[in-house]
Amino acid sequence: MTDPLNRDISDTARWLAVYRALETDRPDAAFRDPFARALAGERGWQIPKALTGEDVSWSFTARTHVLDRFIAACVKNAGVDMVVNLAAGLDARPYRLALPPALRWVDIDLPDILDYKEVILAGAKPTCTLERVRLDLSNRDARRGLFARLGRSSTKALVITEGVLIYLMSYDVRELACDLAEMPSFQHWLLDICSPGLREMMTERMGDVAKAAGAPYLFAPAEGPAFFECCGWKTIDVRSLLKAARRLNRLPLFLRMTAMLPEPTGAQGSRPWAGVCLLQRT
Repeated sequence: MTDPLNRDISDTARWLAVYRALETDRPDAAFRDPFARALAGERGWQIPKALTGEDVSWSFTARTHVLDRFIAACVKNAGVDMVVNLAAGLDARPYRLALPPALRWVDIDLPDILDYKEVILAGAKPTCTLERVRLDLSNRDARRGLFARLGRSSTKALVITEGVLIYLMSYDVRELACDLAEMPSFQHWLLDICSPGLREMMTERMGDVAKAAGAPYLFAPAEGPAFFECCGWKTIDVRSLLKAARRLNRLPLFLRMTAMLPEPTGAQGSRPWAGVCLLQRT
């Protein structure tokens, strides 16, 4: 291959699908995504082969597992009637999770990636009502119009931004958070964040892959989940990816002792940390 392995952000989505496929192949899989291998495609499998250094698959496995559990709990216990999946990428959750048929799931992403996903999943049937919206979320007027439309047709919506915020500037994250909070029916928000320390480590180890896609690692709030408090959101749960991976027995040997140590759920500073946060609109 003569062109960059990671040409754009859609190739990053293929790369992450590889890790979901690898987890699915395990006899003790924490989750199963029967569509991940096809969604990754040949190009997706080239990216992890080109990476050097330690295996990072455990973090993506933990993130997927934790998000799956949060989504299932919100739908079952919080009365969620719509899931709004921003920058959905190659996520196949509306096909692989046991969701109520009446639930509305809205995938939002760029046209190319949704077109590709639609072709790969053409023979599959979602478990709930699925809508795909082709939209560049950096267009604030367009996304606010979409949020208003979705907000009017929902009473309790759950927003997901998986693997998205790290590619945005802090100002853009704050602006997005405020836009979401303006919708009364957008009651919960699932997101993942990392500490400044982990962002620096990721940039050192995998930054070239991200830069090749035109998406360097940016957002890593020093204050942790508290970053979103001024935008109309409060944190109601935080799950460490390190500890989740330990429970799943996916951690490399050298990290197992570290995962046994207590860790705060707030600001992490220079400490390498990543977690999934469940926020509630205030």
